[in-house]
Amino acid sequence: MAVPVEHVVILSGAIFSIGVMGVLFRRNAIIIFMSIELMLNAVNLALVGFSSYHNDVGGQVFVFLVMTLAAAEVAVGLAIIVALFRNRPTMNIDEINLMRN
Repeated sequence: MAVPVEHVVILSGAIFSIGVMGVLFRRNAIIIFMSIELMLNAVNLALVGFSSYHNDVGGQVFVFLVMTLAAAEVAVGLAIIVALFRNRPTMNIDEINLMRN
């Protein structure tokens, strides 16, 4: 039994919206990174849904590229956050202003 593509698009849109709200309204750097990952996973879900709907594996192959970029983004982002946390013990992005002045 296949899931209709409309349901996949609605779920993907809802997940992406939650991720956007997390990026816009939260001040914690870790939560912002998690929200970005949520948005990338919503895009992956939409790609797989459309790929299945059109019987084309191109979307599923593109998901692997997005997952690879997301893993690289997490590795670099967490390294930056750990380095910032060692200098200033806070995760609030409003208080991280080391490059100013």
